[in-house]
Amino acid sequence: MSYLQGLAFALFYTVLGIPIAWLADRASRRNIIAAGTALWSLFTTLSATAKTYSRLLLMRVGVGVGEATLSAPGVSLLADYFPRSQLARAMSIYALGVFFGSGLGYFIGAVVIGRLDVAGTLHLPVLGDIRPWQSAFVTVGLPGFVIALLFLTIREPARRTPPQRQARFGDLMRYVSRNRWTYITHSVGFGVWAMVNYAIAAWIPTVFRRTYDWPEADTGRIMGTLTMTIGVLGVLAGGWIADAIGQRGRIDGPWLVAIAGAIGMLISATLFPLAPTAGVAFVGLAVVNFFAAFPWGAASAAAAEMAPPHLRAQGAALYFFVSSLLSGIVGPTSVALLTDHVFGRDAVRYSLATNTAIGMTIALALFAAGLGSYRRTVSERDAWVADEIVGSPELATNR
Repeated sequence: MSYLQGLAFALFYTVLGIPIAWLADRASRRNIIAAGTALWSLFTTLSATAKTYSRLLLMRVGVGVGEATLSAPGVSLLADYFPRSQLARAMSIYALGVFFGSGLGYFIGAVVIGRLDVAGTLHLPVLGDIRPWQSAFVTVGLPGFVIALLFLTIREPARRTPPQRQARFGDLMRYVSRNRWTYITHSVGFGVWAMVNYAIAAWIPTVFRRTYDWPEADTGRIMGTLTMTIGVLGVLAGGWIADAIGQRGRIDGPWLVAIAGAIGMLISATLFPLAPTAGVAFVGLAVVNFFAAFPWGAASAAAAEMAPPHLRAQGAALYFFVSSLLSGIVGPTSVALLTDHVFGRDAVRYSLATNTAIGMTIALALFAAGLGSYRRTVSERDAWVADEIVGSPELATNR
């Protein structure tokens, strides 16, 4: 299960993200996202036809390939739509789609689980006979084709790119090398945080079933409610605070939001699986939902601010490469390994608490260590672009 939730999706999602970002720095980001939306909707729907584990694994790979078209091109697109003073809020509104959609996904999963004992095999045109649990793939996959068409109505904004400057992979490598500590602390810090989030999302139903004897369908409905409400409030609050800090003349608002959120997440997400009753655990989970969502608009805003405009999609792709690789591959599997080899089958909550405590301590340490480096990167970014143009004979002549 951990491979289906993590490795199969994350490996191709992360690896293909960089070449897709290179294309996004040169071609229409809108069209790339639209094509990817159609692709991942197709593979999601086709997952309903899987009769073997290997085929379902392959469909998950296809979903990862399609979703690789969204993150970096999306960050680049929004960064050209909004000025710096509004960027964190814009990214937060964009990120709330993840939490609202995840909450809706929990609801759909809960409904499907509730039908398992009362519905038989379904017959759908083209797809053939599918079981009730497979119908969830069709339910969430088919609407994606409509969304892909809606993406084509979005206006491609003008790029904030220096005159005559095209995106080059060598430029990106030089820039990242010069600012490597900023990129390491940002990507790995948020990657470890995403790993913790991913693990919590994957194993909460199991924790409540094995610890408190709660049905997974009931747990899914409560998780969905919390994610769609408190999670959405959390990501909006993080973006608003980051922009408010920026309006006071500081350039490190996104980073300060990350530090504050990591402290809240370390405390709340470590303690909630250890609650004595299900009611107390759900109260703790509500707090976790707020802090789990809190930094993600600010994280994307920071990724956009760190890179020069003509390298923005590729710079964001590096961030998503590291964070998605850690979260998708390590997240669910780390808890599974701790359960199988350390704590035992009926002690998943101790595995989850341990994984969270270690992960969020690492994330917090990285954010604290990278604060000064982030400030230098953002303040020197435009000067680096100017130096690159002057240093290029062709560009200097054009200038």
